[in-house]
Amino acid sequence: MNTQSPSTAAPALTHRQLAIFRAIMQHGNLSRAAEVTTSSQPTLSRELARLEYLLGFDLFDRVRGRLRPTVRALALMQEVERSFVGLDQIAARAQELRTLSTGRLRLACLPALAQAFVPSALVAFTQALPQAAVSIFPEESPWLEQAMSEQRFDLGLSETQQAPTGVTLKPLLQVNEVVVLPRGHALARFEVLTPQHFEGQRFVSLAVGDSYRQAIDHMFAQAGVSRTMVLETSSAAAVCAMVRQGLGVAIVNPLTALALAGPELLVRPLSVAIAFQVSLLLPELAAPHPLRDALVTAMETTAEEMQRTLTLQNK
Repeated sequence: MNTQSPSTAAPALTHRQLAIFRAIMQHGNLSRAAEVTTSSQPTLSRELARLEYLLGFDLFDRVRGRLRPTVRALALMQEVERSFVGLDQIAARAQELRTLSTGRLRLACLPALAQAFVPSALVAFTQALPQAAVSIFPEESPWLEQAMSEQRFDLGLSETQQAPTGVTLKPLLQVNEVVVLPRGHALARFEVLTPQHFEGQRFVSLAVGDSYRQAIDHMFAQAGVSRTMVLETSSAAAVCAMVRQGLGVAIVNPLTALALAGPELLVRPLSVAIAFQVSLLLPELAAPHPLRDALVTAMETTAEEMQRTLTLQNK
């Protein structure tokens, strides 16, 4: 039994002592712990005794030749695990840097683009670089632009037309908003829809404050058209899901409409152009990620393909 007087000073513990303690806790006996730590049982016994001396309390009860953790040992293990999880994350990051000489590429984008544009761009990117690791961070404006200014991501995708501070902006894609209709809707017979077609129609709208909601409302106000405003949401994908269920008609960005179009969701051009722009954001101060240009190229190729597809659909 450890009988030393308790000290008010924090014990000077070493990483090796904590690694040995963790191994004993995980494996339950000195024999297996000695194997995983490439040590001998006598060495582990001495290190464990030294650790208990430094701590001022016993970590294990010796019961018929086995080590049973004390309540204090269980509490200490929680803290040790937090530290080792952090070390494991650092080791994983080092492994990424060693194997690819790149690390994980971090992309910030609007949620709508994470659903409707980024997956297509990643197809070409991963075909060229199948081992490359990418983390996608859906962020709303203006937090996305602020994060890019803070150089927190390797590149970003936004609808902004003004470069945030410390960021280079490159226009990537510019198309127009489109109409989405449920299957069998009366307006589906028209190849192009005008604002007047929406008079009295049940309309699923983007949320108040959304810049596209404001442009759409302005268009209808200018045309003197009154809609039945029944539902609204901040997500274009959610708008399309509601339209698919026959809850109304809507106007959304063409990328989301293109990704979700099918027998239950019809897409039609709008006679009034409401521009939808996707911009590429590149941090100016942070060192460029080695694979950034490859992803940019994949995005540019995807944007060109989508531009052609949407142009053909609107003819």
